[in-house]
Amino acid sequence: MSREITITALKYNPSNKHSKPEFVDYKLEETPGMTLYIALTKIKSTIDHDLSSDFVCRAGICGACGMIINGKPRLACKTLTSEFESGKIELLPLPTFKLIKDLSVDTGSWMKNMSIRVNSWIEAKEKTDITKIEKKVEPQVAQDVFELDRCIECGLCIASCSTAIMREDFVGAVGLNRVARFQIDPHDKRTDEDFYEIIGDDNGIFGCMSLLACEDHCPKDLPLQSKIAYMRRTMVKV
Repeated sequence: MSREITITALKYNPSNKHSKPEFVDYKLEETPGMTLYIALTKIKSTIDHDLSSDFVCRAGICGACGMIINGKPRLACKTLTSEFESGKIELLPLPTFKLIKDLSVDTGSWMKNMSIRVNSWIEAKEKTDITKIEKKVEPQVAQDVFELDRCIECGLCIASCSTAIMREDFVGAVGLNRVARFQIDPHDKRTDEDFYEIIGDDNGIFGCMSLLACEDHCPKDLPLQSKIAYMRRTMVKV
């Protein structure tokens, strides 16, 4: 049996000097298996064509649909409307990132700057010869690298991080996870001293307050707690 739900979304266009932040209620009939992606698509196609939100894959892979849902950062495409017994759902854009319009934020620029800052690429001492068989990597090491590579850069860990809100240049869990990924990769020949130069300050590993909301809200269940602790122990020894 279907029910009527109410979705309340923040509407604001910072590029329009006449626009002021306001909450707008949208009432619609809930359908079986409805996600917030489906609900917002229905709102934009039948009720308010001007409402802005971001979606790409609809499968929790692209990370584009991150937003604050009833006070928590989540992916809209992985959130069922049936989870909310009251039928009332409040939507806000992710904090920390630049607001584009309504529920749309610019996570891309933030992630690009983070990648440049942490040198997010393999640094090798020798040139790869593609005519030869690749060097062997232990299966467990390869699995550990793959595990950290599952990050989809959705920004939920940044939006839930108190340090990121206070420190504009904090690399956040996503940046620390990225450094850990290269630190354990045998293809990367950088030393711990090299990584210390990247994250060995209050905008890096020592700025984390260990509240660990990042791990609580990571949609891919990445081991952020253990990897942040690992990198902190490693950097302290440098």
